[in-house]
Amino acid sequence: MTTTMNSRTHSWAPPTVLPAHFADLTGLEFLQAMLDGKIPPPPIAGTLDFTLTSVEPGIAVFEGQTGEHQYNPLGTIHGGYLATLLDSALGCAVMTTLPAGQAYTTIQLNVNMTRPAFAHTGPLRCEGKTLQVGRTIATAEAKITGSTDGKLYAHATTTCAIFPLR
Repeated sequence: MTTTMNSRTHSWAPPTVLPAHFADLTGLEFLQAMLDGKIPPPPIAGTLDFTLTSVEPGIAVFEGQTGEHQYNPLGTIHGGYLATLLDSALGCAVMTTLPAGQAYTTIQLNVNMTRPAFAHTGPLRCEGKTLQVGRTIATAEAKITGSTDGKLYAHATTTCAIFPLR
C-alpha cells in the first residue's frame, strides 16, 4: 500500500515579553492592538489555523479553517481543535472586559460537540460572550457555527479566574 504524505508549514513570532507600554492597555485595547497588527497573535493561532476577527466589550469572534491536519483517527476534526477554538473565544471575551493590569486564566471549561466537522466543512465561526464578570471570577459562553452552512458544531461555557498582573 502506497501512502501519499501531505505537509503543512506555519510561522509564528516567538513569545517574548511585550514592551512595558502594553501593560497599560485594557484587555480590549490589547486585543484591538493584536487585530491591528501591533501585537503578534499567539503561536497557537498559527499552529491550529484560526484567527481573532473582531472584538467589542464582552465579545470576541474567531474564525478557524478546517483541514485534514486536524483529523482524529476516525477522520473527523479532533474535538481538541473545537475545544481550543472555544476556549480562545471564551477567554478573549472575558479579556475584553478587564482593566489594565488585570489578567485571566481558564479554571473550568465545559464543551459540548453537536455534530462532526470535516475538512470539507470549511471555515468555522466561534463567538464568545461574557455572562458575568466580577472582581475575581468571570463566566462566558461560546458557540461554533459553520461559516457557510450556519450549523451548530459545538458550544461551551467557562469560568475564568481574574487576577492582577505582577
